[in-house]
Amino acid sequence: MIIKQWVKSGSPWIWLNAAAVSTCLILVIGILGLVAVRGLGHYWPSDVAQIQYRDKEGVPQVITGELTDSNEISSQRAKDAGYLDADIGSGRTVEQYLIKVGNRDISGMDFRWILVNTISQMTYPEQLIVLERREWGNFYGTLVGVKEDGKSIAQGNEAWDVAQQRLAAALEVYEEIKQLEKKEIGAINYSLERLRLKQRKLELQKAWTDAAKQEMATEKAAYQVDYKRYQEQLKALYVKANKESLVVKTGEGIERDIPIGKIVKAYRPNGMNVFTKVGHYFSKLGEFLSEDPREANTEGGIFPAIFGTVLMVMLMAVIVTPFGVIAAVYLREYAKQGFTTQLIRIAVNNLAGVPSIVYGVFGLGFFVYILGGNIDQLLYPESAPAPVFGTPGLMWASLTLALLTLPVVIVATEEGLSRIPKSIREGSLALGATKLETLWLTVLPMASPAMMTGLILAVARAAGEVAPLMLVGVVKLAPTLPLDGNFPFLHLDRKFMHLGFHIYDVGFQSPNVEAARPLVYATSLLLVMVIVGLNLTAVTIRNHLREKYRALEG
Repeated sequence: MIIKQWVKSGSPWIWLNAAAVSTCLILVIGILGLVAVRGLGHYWPSDVAQIQYRDKEGVPQVITGELTDSNEISSQRAKDAGYLDADIGSGRTVEQYLIKVGNRDISGMDFRWILVNTISQMTYPEQLIVLERREWGNFYGTLVGVKEDGKSIAQGNEAWDVAQQRLAAALEVYEEIKQLEKKEIGAINYSLERLRLKQRKLELQKAWTDAAKQEMATEKAAYQVDYKRYQEQLKALYVKANKESLVVKTGEGIERDIPIGKIVKAYRPNGMNVFTKVGHYFSKLGEFLSEDPREANTEGGIFPAIFGTVLMVMLMAVIVTPFGVIAAVYLREYAKQGFTTQLIRIAVNNLAGVPSIVYGVFGLGFFVYILGGNIDQLLYPESAPAPVFGTPGLMWASLTLALLTLPVVIVATEEGLSRIPKSIREGSLALGATKLETLWLTVLPMASPAMMTGLILAVARAAGEVAPLMLVGVVKLAPTLPLDGNFPFLHLDRKFMHLGFHIYDVGFQSPNVEAARPLVYATSLLLVMVIVGLNLTAVTIRNHLREKYRALEG
């Protein structure tokens, strides 16, 4: 009887709802925690081990590297690989370590599995170094000496301090190289291309006169002079950056000369204290957020992907908001309520459930090929056969996602308009305001929190979409950002990088899966943080507007 009364009171359903919400929260926190630990932990400078072990033939070997993972395999699998004696009983398991050995230019692979029972000794000497290189990944070993122009200038204990000084100087030279290549020389190449297009346009217009030729030749000559000067400076900087090298030795005793200009960072993790490791950790995080990717996107930073994601979402928001609000205002305030209006609302609600890849196909067919192709024919005939807007780019990606999120904004705005009391509209009209003035000065400001709700939902969906972007503008690696110092500054025709596609590319298309896995976690966490940041900004604005118009609603 008591249980029956308890069920009738509705308490079980309250507890079930609370349990469901709690379960969802635990799952979300668990997922975010896993992503955070796996992603952010990757940049902590792990100690480097020197491992002595026996190979399949029982020959002693030595390798150096980081212990990144461990698991257990069956004894039968180990015997099949030739690592265990035949008298080991079946059903047992053997532990193995995953070692990041680096030195890919020497051994051809970054990671190796080693059975624990084959390891005879594992030590952590302080002299072991890690070199982060611009290519071929990390190098693990010991520093033998420093050379300049092929001559030794430091050996032994003093070599490390000299190497750090020369590396700091080489990094400054590399920044100068980067500035010359991306800024000065990049601007000249951009200007020369614009001159070429200008010449082609004049030829198509039959206006390629002697005066135009002379003017064009003068401009080209000026650019060529600057280009030649920058090329000479660049050549001198490359010589300066690569004239010094580090002599290093692997755990197997193989010596190599590595040019200092190809090294990003050199450190001794085994000799670091906690404070030094913390400083190194935040330095790596800063590099991850501010630098360009390298090594097939498995090393370096992801700044272009962050920039592309935020810029695309902002453009999408600018496009979708006015169209969504105008459509909602027409349906709620002006359209005659009847069968046609209801049919439109049903169509809008159905559009919200269409798979995103369908929008991508539509964007590719209509925006890129039809609209972009016609724009090229009308406005950019000189660029033919190379397309300008007739190819996937930032503008078409923003328009496609605006179309994808348009139903959400329409529905949210219309619901906000329906909640505004009729008395407010009547009061405004009674005071002599027109319907347009009532709508613009009273109704829309009061409905702005609902508009912001729709925009929040739109941003959350658009920022995480990948499938349509693969068809309308996103790329694995963009050579330049869509926003730079060259006129017209914002280049809507350029392709761009996106955090979501970056995760897909690194996680599923990378040739080095083990090296890419931590970056997948780190980028996933960053994408969540970007979405949360954009949403928090919109939520703050919405709450401000809600408080502002709360008195009027009452």
